[in-house]
Amino acid sequence: MANTPQHDNSSNPWLELRRLTPARIALGRTGTSLPTGAQLDFQFAHAQARDAVHLAFDHAGLREQLSARGRDSLLLHSAAADRHSYLQRPDLGRRLHDDSAQRLREHAQANPGGVDLAIVVADGLSALAVHRHTLPFLARLEEQSAADGWSTSPVVLVEQGRVAVADEVGELLRAKMTVILIGERPGLSSPDSLGLYFTYNPKVGLTDAYRNCISNVRLEGLSYGMAAHRLLYLMREACRRQLSGVNLKDEAQVQTLESDSDAPKSANFLLSKP
Repeated sequence: MANTPQHDNSSNPWLELRRLTPARIALGRTGTSLPTGAQLDFQFAHAQARDAVHLAFDHAGLREQLSARGRDSLLLHSAAADRHSYLQRPDLGRRLHDDSAQRLREHAQANPGGVDLAIVVADGLSALAVHRHTLPFLARLEEQSAADGWSTSPVVLVEQGRVAVADEVGELLRAKMTVILIGERPGLSSPDSLGLYFTYNPKVGLTDAYRNCISNVRLEGLSYGMAAHRLLYLMREACRRQLSGVNLKDEAQVQTLESDSDAPKSANFLLSKP
């Protein structure tokens, strides 16, 4: 009997690539369509992304956790009255509601000296990202910033907030710098990605050109330690050069950072010798 040819799946390079990325590659096909499993996975990921956008901001739970860690917080609201307004009118999410702005002015009057850094947390387009990553990131940021002696504001929570709302918060608090932690637009493989936006000398009316972005902060993306390290670098350089945004490049030396995982420092295959 003639030997029947055997197909060696391990020789398929697409299968090897699929093990290295969550991207939807090498899904196979059934006739001219996707296999049922791949189609169902896509629909599930799409549903996760939609749920992340519409998930309510659990600011009460976050304030309780911050209080347990000894951190004060302020709860404010943007000019967007509800989620529908927030999604339809991005401009409203960039400004504080009048009542919230007045409350922040009163807080600033009680603390006239200002602060080095105003920390803002907003739900953005994924409250899920904020719920999962705010506290672990702040813990790493505090570890690395303690030695520099930065003065910080209470953590300002803004419901229905967008990135630029941090400019108004920073201006009212007389902050030298602001950083906003915000849920990024969900992708089909990342419904919980946290973004950090840093601004030196914040004030209402600044464009994105005056901000530095550190994105994809999550367990499967940029680690908390790495993100905190990069933010501290930007803060130091911003104070030295008195600017932020497109004229301030992130040139932080990251090879010596410890990972948030148990992997060794040399685990980066781009840096490791064969």
